[in-house]
Amino acid sequence: MKPTRFSALLLLFALLLWGKTQAQDLPFEKEVREISARLDSLGWSQGSTVFTGSSTIRMWKDVQSTFPDTPILNTGFGGSKSSDLEKQLFPLVIRLEPSRVFIYEGDNDLWSDVPTADIMTSMDNIITRLQLVNPTIEIFLIGAKPSPSRWDKKENYLIFNEMLKQYCQAKEGVNFVDTWKPLTDQKGNPRPELYIDDQLHLNEDGYKIWAEIFKPFFEK
Repeated sequence: MKPTRFSALLLLFALLLWGKTQAQDLPFEKEVREISARLDSLGWSQGSTVFTGSSTIRMWKDVQSTFPDTPILNTGFGGSKSSDLEKQLFPLVIRLEPSRVFIYEGDNDLWSDVPTADIMTSMDNIITRLQLVNPTIEIFLIGAKPSPSRWDKKENYLIFNEMLKQYCQAKEGVNFVDTWKPLTDQKGNPRPELYIDDQLHLNEDGYKIWAEIFKPFFEK
């Protein structure tokens, strides 16, 4: 699928805008440049599926081998917030010209006491830019996971997930991915055995459950 003249112009505009921001101090700039260089060295094609967001995405090392029939680009960058992705959206998503993008942000925001309204504003800005450049892009917003180390703020995470879900229901071309319920037990508590020692990031068994969560999106 070739980009339309209009989308090509929008992409050029995004490139010029990104070029101007490089003179400023952007968050995670060194890591983002390393991600871009790695992808360019490996090679990538327009129309791939991009997974981006914070370290939960970055640490999903075998996402490509999990879904081998779909070209996948992992641009996760550790410790990021939704506002960070908003600022780094061009190098991590837009320039790659994906047909689909999965986004995991909000987890670190909530833990850092960023108001949910501010998170949603950043997410909406991200969605608006992506859809402006490519009106046919499929977007998936991944709900926050129930990490044992962050259980003190359980209610904040549940409120955020509900708001994210409602946003997706109201926004055309945007879908919600629930990762909360599959990672909790029958009593609704988190499962420590699915996390590494920090009780924040998923271990191999945790990512196996994630693979089952995302499997339906790759069976189309």
